[in-house]
Amino acid sequence: MDPHIPTRDEAYALLREFNQTDKAIKHALAVEAAMRHFAAQRNQDVEKWGIIGLIHDLDYEQFPSQHCVKTRQILTDRNYPPDYIRAVLSHGFGHCTDVEPVHEMEKILFAIDELTGLIIAATLVRPSRSLDDLEVKSVRKKWKEKSFAAGVDRSVIERGSAMCNIPLDSLIAETIAALRPIAAALGLQRATG
Repeated sequence: MDPHIPTRDEAYALLREFNQTDKAIKHALAVEAAMRHFAAQRNQDVEKWGIIGLIHDLDYEQFPSQHCVKTRQILTDRNYPPDYIRAVLSHGFGHCTDVEPVHEMEKILFAIDELTGLIIAATLVRPSRSLDDLEVKSVRKKWKEKSFAAGVDRSVIERGSAMCNIPLDSLIAETIAALRPIAAALGLQRATG
Protein backbone atom coordinates (compact mmCIF):
# COMPACT_ATOMS: atom_id res chain seq x y z
CA MET A 1 0.00 0.00 0.00
CA ASP A 2 1.33 3.41 -0.95
CA PRO A 3 1.92 5.88 1.89
CA HIS A 4 -0.82 8.40 2.57
CA ILE A 5 0.27 11.98 1.88
CA PRO A 6 -1.65 13.98 4.49
CA THR A 7 -3.34 17.28 3.82
CA ARG A 8 -2.80 20.17 6.18
CA ASP A 9 -6.36 19.72 7.50
CA GLU A 10 -5.72 16.03 8.21
CA ALA A 11 -2.45 16.83 9.99
CA TYR A 12 -4.14 19.54 12.06
CA ALA A 13 -6.95 17.15 13.02
CA LEU A 14 -4.34 14.60 14.09
CA LEU A 15 -2.55 17.25 16.16
CA ARG A 16 -5.83 18.13 17.89
CA GLU A 17 -6.57 14.46 18.53
CA PHE A 18 -3.46 14.18 20.69
CA ASN A 19 -3.05 17.76 21.96
CA GLN A 20 -5.55 19.91 23.81
CA THR A 21 -3.51 22.61 25.55
CA ASP A 22 -3.22 26.07 24.07
CA LYS A 23 0.54 25.97 24.61
CA ALA A 24 1.01 22.75 22.61
CA ILE A 25 -1.16 23.98 19.73
CA LYS A 26 0.59 27.36 19.58
CA HIS A 27 4.00 25.69 19.60
CA ALA A 28 2.93 23.43 16.72
CA LEU A 29 1.63 26.42 14.76
CA ALA A 30 4.85 28.34 15.38
CA VAL A 31 7.06 25.49 14.18
CA GLU A 32 4.77 24.98 11.18
CA ALA A 33 5.07 28.66 10.23
CA ALA A 34 8.86 28.59 10.57
CA MET A 35 9.14 25.44 8.49
CA ARG A 36 6.95 26.93 5.75
CA HIS A 37 9.06 30.09 5.76
CA PHE A 38 12.36 28.25 5.40
CA ALA A 39 10.92 25.89 2.76
CA ALA A 40 9.74 28.84 0.66
CA GLN A 41 13.20 30.45 0.90
CA ARG A 42 14.77 27.24 -0.38
CA ASN A 43 12.21 26.47 -3.11
CA GLN A 44 11.20 23.31 -1.26
CA ASP A 45 7.78 21.73 -0.69
CA VAL A 46 6.17 24.30 1.61
CA GLU A 47 3.16 22.09 2.37
CA LYS A 48 5.28 19.06 3.30
CA TRP A 49 7.67 21.07 5.48
CA GLY A 50 4.74 22.80 7.17
CA ILE A 51 2.91 19.56 7.94
CA ILE A 52 6.07 18.06 9.44
CA GLY A 53 6.46 21.15 11.61
CA LEU A 54 2.82 20.96 12.65
CA ILE A 55 3.01 17.33 13.85
CA HIS A 56 6.59 17.21 15.13
CA ASP A 57 5.53 17.09 18.83
CA LEU A 58 2.41 15.03 18.21
CA ASP A 59 2.93 12.73 21.21
CA TYR A 60 4.54 15.13 23.68
CA GLU A 61 1.43 16.25 25.57
CA GLN A 62 0.02 12.76 26.23
CA PHE A 63 3.21 10.69 26.22
CA PRO A 64 6.14 12.89 27.33
CA SER A 65 8.18 9.92 28.55
CA GLN A 66 7.75 8.24 25.16
CA HIS A 67 8.33 11.37 23.07
CA CYS A 68 9.01 10.49 19.42
CA VAL A 69 8.49 6.77 20.10
CA LYS A 70 4.70 7.16 20.21
CA THR A 71 4.77 9.55 17.26
CA ARG A 72 6.51 6.92 15.15
CA GLN A 73 3.75 4.46 16.06
CA ILE A 74 0.91 6.95 15.46
CA LEU A 75 2.25 8.03 12.06
CA THR A 76 3.07 4.48 10.99
CA ASP A 77 -0.44 3.36 11.94
CA ARG A 78 -1.83 6.14 9.75
CA ASN A 79 0.42 5.18 6.83
CA TYR A 80 2.37 8.46 6.76
CA PRO A 81 5.29 8.49 4.31
CA PRO A 82 8.60 7.23 5.76
CA ASP A 83 10.37 10.53 5.05
CA TYR A 84 7.75 12.44 7.07
CA ILE A 85 8.22 10.03 9.98
CA ARG A 86 12.01 10.21 9.75
CA ALA A 87 11.95 14.02 9.71
CA VAL A 88 9.71 14.17 12.77
CA LEU A 89 11.94 11.71 14.65
CA SER A 90 15.10 13.62 13.74
CA HIS A 91 14.05 16.67 15.76
CA GLY A 92 14.60 14.59 18.91
CA PHE A 93 18.16 13.63 17.95
CA GLY A 94 20.37 13.29 21.00
CA HIS A 95 17.42 13.49 23.40
CA CYS A 96 14.83 10.88 22.56
CA THR A 97 16.00 9.41 19.24
CA ASP A 98 19.19 8.43 17.50
CA VAL A 99 17.82 9.62 14.14
CA GLU A 100 20.35 12.24 13.07
CA PRO A 101 19.10 15.14 10.96
CA VAL A 102 20.74 14.72 7.55
CA HIS A 103 18.32 16.26 5.05
CA GLU A 104 17.94 20.04 4.87
CA MET A 105 14.34 19.85 6.10
CA GLU A 106 15.41 17.81 9.14
CA LYS A 107 18.24 20.19 10.01
CA ILE A 108 15.94 23.20 9.86
CA LEU A 109 13.36 21.48 12.09
CA PHE A 110 16.08 20.57 14.58
CA ALA A 111 17.35 24.17 14.60
CA ILE A 112 14.06 26.05 14.94
CA ASP A 113 12.05 23.82 17.28
CA GLU A 114 13.58 25.14 20.50
CA LEU A 115 14.18 28.58 18.97
CA THR A 116 10.47 29.25 18.41
CA GLY A 117 9.92 28.68 22.13
CA LEU A 118 12.63 31.17 23.07
CA ILE A 119 11.28 33.77 20.64
CA ILE A 120 7.74 33.41 21.98
CA ALA A 121 8.96 33.65 25.59
CA ALA A 122 11.04 36.75 24.75
CA THR A 123 7.99 38.33 23.12
CA LEU A 124 5.73 37.65 26.09
CA VAL A 125 7.95 39.67 28.47
CA ARG A 126 8.07 42.73 26.21
CA PRO A 127 5.83 45.68 27.10
CA SER A 128 4.09 45.37 23.72
CA ARG A 129 3.81 41.54 23.90
CA SER A 130 4.09 41.79 20.12
CA LEU A 131 6.29 40.15 17.51
CA ASP A 132 6.03 43.35 15.45
CA ASP A 133 8.78 45.12 17.34
CA LEU A 134 10.86 42.14 18.50
CA GLU A 135 14.49 42.38 17.40
CA VAL A 136 17.30 39.85 17.31
CA LYS A 137 19.22 41.77 19.99
CA SER A 138 16.27 41.35 22.40
CA VAL A 139 16.28 37.59 21.88
CA ARG A 140 20.06 37.47 22.26
CA LYS A 141 19.83 39.42 25.53
CA LYS A 142 17.33 36.90 26.91
CA TRP A 143 19.49 34.06 25.51
CA LYS A 144 22.24 35.01 27.96
CA GLU A 145 19.90 34.84 30.97
CA LYS A 146 20.06 31.13 31.78
CA SER A 147 17.09 31.37 34.14
CA PHE A 148 14.94 32.86 31.36
CA ALA A 149 13.00 30.17 29.46
CA ALA A 150 15.20 27.65 31.26
CA GLY A 151 13.52 24.76 29.46
CA VAL A 152 14.87 25.96 26.11
CA ASP A 153 18.03 24.03 25.29
CA ARG A 154 20.24 26.68 23.74
CA SER A 155 22.88 24.09 22.81
CA VAL A 156 20.34 22.39 20.50
CA ILE A 157 19.70 25.71 18.74
CA GLU A 158 23.45 26.29 18.36
CA ARG A 159 23.95 22.77 16.98
CA GLY A 160 21.07 23.27 14.58
CA SER A 161 22.42 26.61 13.44
CA ALA A 162 25.78 24.97 12.71
CA MET A 163 24.11 21.99 10.96
CA CYS A 164 22.21 24.37 8.69
CA ASN A 165 25.25 26.59 8.17
CA ILE A 166 23.12 29.59 9.14
CA PRO A 167 24.65 32.13 11.54
CA LEU A 168 22.70 32.21 14.79
CA ASP A 169 21.60 35.84 14.43
CA SER A 170 20.32 35.13 10.92
CA LEU A 171 18.46 32.04 12.14
CA ILE A 172 16.82 34.13 14.88
CA ALA A 173 15.92 36.94 12.44
CA GLU A 174 14.40 34.55 9.91
CA THR A 175 12.42 32.71 12.58
CA ILE A 176 11.02 35.99 13.93
CA ALA A 177 10.05 36.93 10.36
CA ALA A 178 8.39 33.51 9.95
CA LEU A 179 6.25 33.97 13.07
CA ARG A 180 5.06 37.52 12.36
CA PRO A 181 2.35 36.49 9.85
CA ILE A 182 0.73 34.23 12.49
CA ALA A 183 1.21 36.63 15.42
CA ALA A 184 -2.55 36.85 16.01
CA ALA A 185 -2.90 33.05 16.24
CA LEU A 186 -0.04 33.02 18.75
CA GLY A 187 -1.55 35.85 20.80
CA LEU A 188 1.49 38.00 20.03
CA GLN A 189 -0.04 40.81 18.02
CA ARG A 190 0.11 44.46 19.04
CA ALA A 191 -3.12 45.56 20.67
CA THR A 192 -5.06 48.09 18.62
CA GLY A 193 -7.41 50.78 19.73
